[in-house]
Amino acid sequence: MSFLPKPKLHHPKLPTNALGYTRRDYEGAISTLCAGCGHDSISAAIIQACFELDIEPHRVAKMSGIGCSSKTPDYFLGASHGFNSVHGRMPSVLTGANLANRELLYLGVSGDGDSASIGFGQFAHSIRRGVNMTYIVENNGVYGLTKGQFSATSDKGSKAKKGTVNTDEAIDLIGIALQLGATYVARSFSGDKDQLVPLIKGAMRHDGPAFIDCISPCVAFNNHEGSTKSYDFVREHNEAMNRLDVITGRAPITADYEPGEVREVEQHDGSILRLRKLHAEYDPTNRVAAMHHLHERKAAGEIVTGLLFIDPEPRDLHANLNTVARPLNRLGDAALVPGAAALEAVNAGLR
Repeated sequence: MSFLPKPKLHHPKLPTNALGYTRRDYEGAISTLCAGCGHDSISAAIIQACFELDIEPHRVAKMSGIGCSSKTPDYFLGASHGFNSVHGRMPSVLTGANLANRELLYLGVSGDGDSASIGFGQFAHSIRRGVNMTYIVENNGVYGLTKGQFSATSDKGSKAKKGTVNTDEAIDLIGIALQLGATYVARSFSGDKDQLVPLIKGAMRHDGPAFIDCISPCVAFNNHEGSTKSYDFVREHNEAMNRLDVITGRAPITADYEPGEVREVEQHDGSILRLRKLHAEYDPTNRVAAMHHLHERKAAGEIVTGLLFIDPEPRDLHANLNTVARPLNRLGDAALVPGAAALEAVNAGLR
């Protein structure tokens, strides 16, 4: 059975957010993924983030492609808009929807096969165009639906479940996102909820292309010794650059942080990201330094997680195209088809 609905009965004493929603209101159907799959932990983090941000579920448009990861939008935000596209084509569908209605919050969920292989070009163009979205790749370094082949993000030298060694270089989606202009770039681990939930909250409040690469072990085909995407390997090699919390301004938020430098980064919508640096020399607003640090720590065998880069003054696709504030899907024929005279005036201005 591929769809298992949850009972709609809510306990009357469940905690609610500022909108009166319970956490259950942000859930979806029961997951049919393998027990222990990291993807389910990411779904739980998305649910928690939306609940804590007081997001109205109908304001979210969740998009996906094909793969285990692309099944997950069925497991969260059951009351939200959803579109499951063909393999690798989620970014173009999301871009078109964003152009038509800029008032929705766009959440793209994809996998390493969906975004780093067949959809690699789509991923790259959505980032470089500056689409205002939260783009999460649930990265397990394996093709789980087709029984465990290496994916484009499988690290060179890692071993498959049957012992085969990968001889191809891995595509680092974080590096690509940084190079192509993403204005919010992070990496996390599905087994680290304390880090992942604030990263998703920050991404959803960010007014620009926000990308999160989330390592999500495949318990069926990529959680063995020799895999670099297993639970044990990531826990042993995780180098967390920072911890953060999101302050929306409605009420004080406190967090039990270890001693260290605290840095506040104001986002375009006025919300605040509060960062506690673990490495005093690391500057999350320096794109070039972030790219250098990624390469440096990779050479040392570490997996860098946390908020790696943020642009406090981002621009999105609508700002670049100078579109009107009113969503395009609400404009009538008079605005969308102004006539031959208006077209002639535009053409004259280009001569």
